[in-house]
Amino acid sequence: AYLLQIQSSQPGAGLQFCFWCPLTALHQLYYDPNIENKNLAQKWLMQAQVSPQAWQFCWALLCPDKVPEIQYFGASALHTKISRYWSDIPSDQYETLKTQLFSQIACFSSGSKMVLTRLCVALASLALNTMPEAWPGAVPEMVRVFQEEGGGVDGRARCLALLELLTVLPEEFQTSRLPQYRKGQVRGALGREWGSVCPLLQQLLRRGDSPGAVKARVLRCLSSWVLLDVPLSESEGLVEDCFTALPDPELFDTAVEAIVNAISQPDSQRYVNTLLKLVPQVLSLQEQLREAIQNGDMETSHGICRIAVALGENHSRSLLEQVEHWQGFLALVNMIMFCTGIPGHYPVNETTSSLTLTFWYTLQDDIMSFDPERQAVYLQVYRPVYFQLVDVLLHKAQFPSDQEYASWSSDEKEQFRIYRVDISDTLMYVYEMLGAELLSNLYEKLGRILTNTEQASSWQHTEALLYGFQSIAETIDVNYSDVIPGLIGLIPRISINNVQLADTVMFTIGALAEWLADHPVMLSSVLPLVLQALGNPDLSVSSVSTLKKICRECKFDLPPYATNIVAVSQVCVCATSQCMWLMQALGFLLSALPVEEILRNLHSLITPYIQQLEKLADETPNPSNKLAIIHILGLLSNLFTTLDISKQEDESGEGTAPPVKTAPPPPGPNPVRDITINTQLKMNSFTLPYFPPSSQAVCAIFEKSVRTLLHDFAPMVSQLSEMLGQMYSTIPQASALDLTRQMVHIFASETDNFPPIKALFELVTSVTLSIFQQGPRDHPDIVDSFMQLQAQALKRKPDLFLSESLDVKAVFHCGVLSLKFPEAPTVKSTCLFFTELLPRCSDVPPVARVVQEDGKLLLQAVLEAIGGGSSRSLMDQFAEVLFSLNKHCFPLLTVWLKEALQAAGFPSTRVTTEQKDTFTQQILRERVNKRRVKDIVKEFTLVCRGLHGTEYAAEY
Repeated sequence: AYLLQIQSSQPGAGLQFCFWCPLTALHQLYYDPNIENKNLAQKWLMQAQVSPQAWQFCWALLCPDKVPEIQYFGASALHTKISRYWSDIPSDQYETLKTQLFSQIACFSSGSKMVLTRLCVALASLALNTMPEAWPGAVPEMVRVFQEEGGGVDGRARCLALLELLTVLPEEFQTSRLPQYRKGQVRGALGREWGSVCPLLQQLLRRGDSPGAVKARVLRCLSSWVLLDVPLSESEGLVEDCFTALPDPELFDTAVEAIVNAISQPDSQRYVNTLLKLVPQVLSLQEQLREAIQNGDMETSHGICRIAVALGENHSRSLLEQVEHWQGFLALVNMIMFCTGIPGHYPVNETTSSLTLTFWYTLQDDIMSFDPERQAVYLQVYRPVYFQLVDVLLHKAQFPSDQEYASWSSDEKEQFRIYRVDISDTLMYVYEMLGAELLSNLYEKLGRILTNTEQASSWQHTEALLYGFQSIAETIDVNYSDVIPGLIGLIPRISINNVQLADTVMFTIGALAEWLADHPVMLSSVLPLVLQALGNPDLSVSSVSTLKKICRECKFDLPPYATNIVAVSQVCVCATSQCMWLMQALGFLLSALPVEEILRNLHSLITPYIQQLEKLADETPNPSNKLAIIHILGLLSNLFTTLDISKQEDESGEGTAPPVKTAPPPPGPNPVRDITINTQLKMNSFTLPYFPPSSQAVCAIFEKSVRTLLHDFAPMVSQLSEMLGQMYSTIPQASALDLTRQMVHIFASETDNFPPIKALFELVTSVTLSIFQQGPRDHPDIVDSFMQLQAQALKRKPDLFLSESLDVKAVFHCGVLSLKFPEAPTVKSTCLFFTELLPRCSDVPPVARVVQEDGKLLLQAVLEAIGGGSSRSLMDQFAEVLFSLNKHCFPLLTVWLKEALQAAGFPSTRVTTEQKDTFTQQILRERVNKRRVKDIVKEFTLVCRGLHGTEYAAEY
């Protein structure tokens, strides 16, 4: 019955706490098989944990006769109260609480580890809240208390408890909710406490009789403290001791973590002398690294690599600058190179090499950042290293044997793919240092492989070299490279008998598409390979992607090949999973053909789909038919996206942009328009049974067609407007509103097209208003698109709001309602609508009337949002509405503000009358400076929310 009290409206209200209540709830949480009872108990316990009564029951739950799960809850409740409700604790209780926690930690030092840790975290939280003022010597006192003998606790248990407490203290600081000013004070105090911690850790780590568990805890403690930016010079001795612990398998992982954390701190780069001492320490691990690799010990090789990379990556510039020690740093670089080329295939036989890739970026950046004179010296040393790196990376990028690769799991194959992408990015970056010589190096190696008939080479080697070319050519301009013609000549000589190799050949050709556009004579060498690959389902992504790039970049050079490309594509479009991309490629290709050829090819391409749509329209609607229709509409949509003959002159002319069209062009053949009209007439008869998915696909087709054709679309405006109205009236969709908005933007200002646009605008407005009457909360996407449409109409053709058929007052009220939606995009669109509507008070009488009559409702909605009703991230948008009201309705706003803010508790109970008066005066003064209005609104909303002057508000 006590669990039912959780339904109280106030946390903890009505709960009759006594010691058996939490105990019963915990038993129910852990042991009741009924999941509903478990959930109810959990909710009750969460309330109980933060209640005032928690200070009493938590100690009872820690009694020795309780099971560890119950004791853990008691310790967690203590930590929650101390960390989150510190202000509830009277200062005269600090000492008592500290003594109780010390006592409990001593009791549990030989008990449950998880309870001990939570108690240590609770004491750490208490220390952070009281230092440095109330508890200035926290750490020395902790050390003293646990070094004292007594209480029946053996020395080893007390030592481990102390180390646990010292370990969680910095960790608790990192996650604490201390205010920013307190964090600085406490960090400084903790830094000063390192003088007490360091000697203790050194003593325990260096004692020969220290148990392994103690040494492991010492290393964990060191890892925790160095994250507080302990100066590397002050932890130098301990870090060196960590190296001596690495041969011990039980201490290896914690020692690695401590070393990496210590040398990775940003401040450690200031201690160059210490870093120089660490270089030989790291180099001394090479023998252990080789043994680990030889024995297949991936954990050890991984840990040693982490240490070498941490030192090199974080301090490459500092170590480079120590010219007299250049040999030591070069040895470290070579050690990292060894880690990069570690034997085995990632991620199956090794997981270490990927750790090193960021180091090579960092080293190159540091070398290139020096002045030219010093840079030349470093390049003389490190260019050979980077050429070696390229060889190593290409070797690591090689696929395993077909048999081995087939045995990999899908997850391992995906990790290997991502790994190769990282290698590709590294090669692209390395090109900036090595330049054209890198391409020549790759070309020579590929040439030797393909022309050496005596010595056969694996396809993996060929593929990796091509992958290197592809990686560079994808992002670097290689148009002026003198090896690309030779590469294009070599590609047809590759014996392609493997899917991975064929994929890389395709992607390499695609990466060279821009070069082929400048050297069209070479198209005949590679285009047959691409068309041949189209028929292979395993190569659908690479072949279609490459064909699309070629058709986009080289379309004016493709007419001689067009018939063959279209024929092959028509056969493959139904078989390839990349059919949408293939249709885009055909759109690029056809755009460059003469009009007659475009029409002929389009007829052969589209007629089968139109016939299929007609057949589907005659059948009874079902899910299978719906998917087929959407698929066909998607194909047509992608074709129309890239099919555009209007850009022929731009791309083949003298490079000057044509003037923007402001009126429909003279009538003439336009294949896109003609085909689209034909397609529309066919679709108009069968789309309705398949709403809403098919309507979205239809709108996508016409949206892309309108964007492509712009004013060339004018002959279709009337028909499309009628169809859109029919679609939206049947089942309203946001996609139809978005297409209507686009048509309003382009055609509403044209005299011939204004009547159908006006009729469509009035119809969709009327239908949407009826949705608002029924309840719009289930349709935020429609409301969002509707507000964008209304804003576009006001901006592009405000005459639409002069219509007697348009209920301007209803639209206004819908906007006020939409301002209160929780969805941010909807609110932003609504604010945009009002910032477009308010300036029209002067020239659109219906707008002026509704603002004069109901503008106060708009202001109240805006003030309600500023007062806390909407997210703080939207305050700039509400400020713009307020600024627009002030600019265009100043006399009315003066009255409305006074009336609205007179109401007690509005817009927030946290603001005083004086603060509201100040806000009013500030707003009414700013009729020009919009930025200032935004600042005023942001400050006022903080006051309304009780956040003004808080750390949370400052960080927002």
